[in-house]
Amino acid sequence: MRAVLCKEFGSHRNLVVEAVSPPPAPGPGQVKIAIKAAGLNFADLLMIGGSYQEKPALPFSPGLEAAGEVVAVGPGVTGVAIGDRVMALFDHGAFAEQALARASDVHKLPAEIDDVTAAGFAIAYGTAHGALKWRADVKPGESVLIHGAGGGVGLAAVEVAKAMGATVIATAGDAEKLAIAKQHGADHLIDYKTETLRTRIKEICSGGGVDVVYDPVGGEVFDQSLRCVNWSGRLVIIGFASGTVPQIPANYLLVKNLAVFGLYWGSYRKHRPDLVADGFAELFAWGGQGRLRPHVSETLDLAQAAAALDLIKSRRATGKVVLTTGLA
Repeated sequence: MRAVLCKEFGSHRNLVVEAVSPPPAPGPGQVKIAIKAAGLNFADLLMIGGSYQEKPALPFSPGLEAAGEVVAVGPGVTGVAIGDRVMALFDHGAFAEQALARASDVHKLPAEIDDVTAAGFAIAYGTAHGALKWRADVKPGESVLIHGAGGGVGLAAVEVAKAMGATVIATAGDAEKLAIAKQHGADHLIDYKTETLRTRIKEICSGGGVDVVYDPVGGEVFDQSLRCVNWSGRLVIIGFASGTVPQIPANYLLVKNLAVFGLYWGSYRKHRPDLVADGFAELFAWGGQGRLRPHVSETLDLAQAAAALDLIKSRRATGKVVLTTGLA
């Protein structure tokens, strides 16, 4: 089978695609999946560079999420069976034609979600749902400021916040990304390259601020956001796409009674898999109601993994980028 391999930590451009032996028969609690499509994430770049929270032994296949068909199940597995269409989460290994996943990380797909859409669904929408529901506890009528709204996790957050009844203010760095955020439900748009965040928030919020900030960017964007939040507001840190980890002045949190939450959504797979499953059930229900419309901007073959990751690194992608294996 084909697989993308990282043989040394560093640039994603050093990845190779080679024929390797298929994974063994699944062990207890494992599921073997024939992968039809795999989603790309910023975390893939971090893992390839050796700076992610988890550092696999070399060589390894990157890839944290995929969709495909169950071809074998190990002892003790319930809930999925051979032939089921599923999406799955992985510690790594999704950029291949077959992979093993923990049964708790495998979720049956509704018929209306195709493989390419499903491949990029789990992490973006799971992160958005977890951040806005579990951490920020967004209520109908609240205002939510979403940074990086043209990217995968940002665009998903626009839709999730709208599904929760919030007023959404989306930020991005160019008109095309903002237009896509608008198409997916954003009520207000801010181009942070040409507009001042604090000034625009005051205009939109009639002199006040927002109730919730969803931030996958960090750096200066987060620093500005601290000054745009209402008294007793909440900020959820998703990641640091800017490359800069912000330092938070605690006195500012005290004066405005602010709460700052971190969300490493992947850790819930270990600590609260039941919560993850419940989250997907709600997301699938919203999708069935037409309230979510996942956007995949680019679909490339597995052999083009490095080029696909270029789109993520340069932040040129809108929505999700997906690799396909060509498996029928």
